[in-house]
Amino acid sequence: MKIGLGLPIDDPAALADWARRADAGPFSTLGLLDRLVFDNPEPLITLANLAGATSRIRLQTEVLIAPLHNTALLAKQSATLDRLSGGRFTLGIGVGGREDDCLAAGIDSSTRGRRLDEQMSLLRRTWSGEPYGEGAGPIGPAPVTPGGPEVLFGGFAPAAIERVGRFGDGFLGAALPPRLMADRFEQVRVAWRKYDRPGQPRLVAQVNVALGPDETVARARRNVHAYYAFSGHADHIAGGLLVAPDAIRATTRSYFDIGADEVMLYCWSSDTAQVDRLADALS
Repeated sequence: MKIGLGLPIDDPAALADWARRADAGPFSTLGLLDRLVFDNPEPLITLANLAGATSRIRLQTEVLIAPLHNTALLAKQSATLDRLSGGRFTLGIGVGGREDDCLAAGIDSSTRGRRLDEQMSLLRRTWSGEPYGEGAGPIGPAPVTPGGPEVLFGGFAPAAIERVGRFGDGFLGAALPPRLMADRFEQVRVAWRKYDRPGQPRLVAQVNVALGPDETVARARRNVHAYYAFSGHADHIAGGLLVAPDAIRATTRSYFDIGADEVMLYCWSSDTAQVDRLADALS
């Protein structure tokens, strides 16, 4: 059973310590979220730094808001990160849902889904070594992973699930309990079969956690609330934070029971001792 850690964003300087502790422990992946108009570290730059601090654990954007990015540069950055990490990089990708991010990036939020579809075609073509487009040759470096890094799509709209079948390697589902995530996973499998994809999609679930003293839990709740304040559901999401070892174990087990290949425990407080607490709780 693969269990990853979603990295906190409130103290970027602590993330190298998080990465080294996780790399020495039982965890499979380090994930990092993406926002533009928010006080979070830029994920590709940060994960490149963490690639140098680790040797085993995978590195994952969770999820990168691709429409905010220049496509040619994103192709180059993600291939470079795949090379730097020795093929340990997963590009978790999505359209985002915050209008202010789109305004700051200078893109029309109403076209971000169409833009992502166009980006995926260009990314796949670039990673395969073909010319980027008319008048533009190939963009290197070539990724270590043939065809480019693993791509997981995150999101709640039917279009996100459809993209897994068309372009992706799997699905990253967040903010749903196991009983509801089970239906989402089955929709992904249906989309996979619709496009006659071989094998099975990789299914990853994410759950918010905080394990430690009252100060750690309180800080995590504040951070969750600030991040989701735009949604109108911040109280509900912060209230759903798992803060007890038994609850974390039971929920993790439930995600695996519905077919998850990996469960990401997203941590919202920079208390690095959580890495060891979570490892002990899950052992």
